[in-house]
Amino acid sequence: MGYGLTESTAGVIRIVGPEEASRAGTTGYVGDPVATSDTLVDGWLRTGDICYFDNEGFVYVVDRLKELIKYKGYQVAPAELEQLLQSHPEIKDAAVIPYPDEDAGQVPLAFVIRQPQCSMGEAEIIDFVAKQVAPYKKIRHVVFVNSIPKNATGKILRKDLLNKILQQQTFPRL
Repeated sequence: MGYGLTESTAGVIRIVGPEEASRAGTTGYVGDPVATSDTLVDGWLRTGDICYFDNEGFVYVVDRLKELIKYKGYQVAPAELEQLLQSHPEIKDAAVIPYPDEDAGQVPLAFVIRQPQCSMGEAEIIDFVAKQVAPYKKIRHVVFVNSIPKNATGKILRKDLLNKILQQQTFPRL
């Protein structure tokens, strides 16, 4: 069904137990057999969470599998870039989404809320990230916003951000 991972190597969590096995045999996603077969495989529940564990056995969630940006065959975790952006003292909040690109498939596009009185521009933010990540993880464009749409639990509504940017007629092609 899979294989064990070494320390600090990321992988997708799969779990099994009496509850998961009984659910796998009876329900799944109502009216969605494809989602059920993707999630419940041979009695195992594939959570879709990308995680790694450290040398003490603690598990850390990196991102969700379905939210990864696919850039030229590489997988880029938006949460990693968001955390990096939010670590900058002049950035109040940030969200990163996959943006369609003809050559790369998708590229990381950042939505940034600047702190009041912040003078950072797009080039400075792109450079800040580029100095700390592999070339394929670089932010390709920054959109400055006043708010980032989130649901009641604080999860970023990435589809809303993508729809917002696709509706803008003046958005430059990447």
